[in-house]
Amino acid sequence: MTSRNVCRVALIGLLCVALSTPANADQLQSDADRGLAAAIAVVAVLVVVTVVLIRQASSHRTVTGCVVSNQDGILMTSEKDKRVYRLSGDTSGAKPGERLTVHLKKIKTKGSNTVAWETTKVSKDFGACPP
Repeated sequence: MTSRNVCRVALIGLLCVALSTPANADQLQSDADRGLAAAIAVVAVLVVVTVVLIRQASSHRTVTGCVVSNQDGILMTSEKDKRVYRLSGDTSGAKPGERLTVHLKKIKTKGSNTVAWETTKVSKDFGACPP
């Protein structure tokens, strides 16, 4: 669910609550209190959904690039931002010299604060890397 869709759902819900209750002159204050509570609840839901979506997006990546092998293991250089990723996990489809698209999952290595990327799937093999 995109943030645009979340905003639409929240707005529709807020309008439904606001328009479905009859307004009496003696109950305007309580209606205003309920409207404020509903608005606070909608904002809280939006914040939680946004945080969850951002965390999910930052922990999984799809990277296209060339695979090389060295003493540190199998490395992949992203075509888009030229970042180097050290691949671990299921690297059976990643052969040095090949241009691939892989799905990566962020993992924390034990004993250090560095972030590693676990290969979860090799989705496309584009053949040999250009020279």
